[in-house]
Amino acid sequence: MKKKTIAAFIAVILTACSLFACVSNSNSISHDNGKLRIVTTIFPEYDWVMQILGDNPAEIEVTLLLENGVDLHSFQPAAKDILEISTCDLFIYVGGESDRWVEDTIKEAVNQDLLTISLLETLGSAAKEEEIVEGMQEEEEDADEHSDAEYDEHVWLSLRNAARLVSKIADAIQTIDAEHAELYRDNAKDYIQRLDALDQKYSSMIREAHHKTLLFGDRFPFRYLTDDYGLTYYAAFSGCSAETEASFETIAFLAQKADELSLPAILTIDGTDRRIAETIAGNTRQKSLNILTLDSMQSVTAKEIEDGTTYLSIMENNLYVLKEALQ
Repeated sequence: MKKKTIAAFIAVILTACSLFACVSNSNSISHDNGKLRIVTTIFPEYDWVMQILGDNPAEIEVTLLLENGVDLHSFQPAAKDILEISTCDLFIYVGGESDRWVEDTIKEAVNQDLLTISLLETLGSAAKEEEIVEGMQEEEEDADEHSDAEYDEHVWLSLRNAARLVSKIADAIQTIDAEHAELYRDNAKDYIQRLDALDQKYSSMIREAHHKTLLFGDRFPFRYLTDDYGLTYYAAFSGCSAETEASFETIAFLAQKADELSLPAILTIDGTDRRIAETIAGNTRQKSLNILTLDSMQSVTAKEIEDGTTYLSIMENNLYVLKEALQ
């Protein structure tokens, strides 16, 4: 869906919302049950909110929009999503190219007291632009899209970013529910300590690792993570790439790099098949390199959340995957 089409769609929905609000009680849409509401776009944001709320004494309702493993880059809001955002108390989103639809939604929100948090805006100068590294297949230009540099949206894959973002989210939750501010502040402090402890484990493991380079036969959304720990990488595509087929030149380059650096594994990300990684492995001298999956949290489902999957559990598992890939 093109930007103009999205904007028009949002305008229609929000106009309908506004008209409905005019003939209803001032709180009938956003607080029809008297409870505060928080809407998040992606799983990490949702889990951070839940960790901060803890026992959730105010019974704040928390909505995750991308709950069925839908990729951030392909998500388009439905009418109910726009209504959820327009009438909630706090809306948390990434803020990159994939969220271009958000601006119009916020501008016309029914709840004029709506608080919003953009992850990229919160990071400010710490946000990084997408980059093309040697051997990476470049995206074909779309004549309808601008060619300006885009920011890498995958900010949540840095534990250090996560600590900063959790602090910002905790401040916002204290604002909408001042009665329980002390609890939220304490929960955030405890959680940030856990993030810091895991960050130290990553630093220690990578310091002792034999290899310092990762090779992805897939998209590469882990730039923030690799930059945190001084790792280098090669990959078939950038993190936000829509490409699914790698050229012969890309395959050959990555296979040659795997041989040249004697890498023990080729990596893929969650929610994708292993075809490109398998083709790269088949073109190396060994022909049988391990293929490992590093979880970028872009395909977490509601069922997995119900079964206990958390941001920290995924990042802990990623630590063990990285250890094997860098041994």
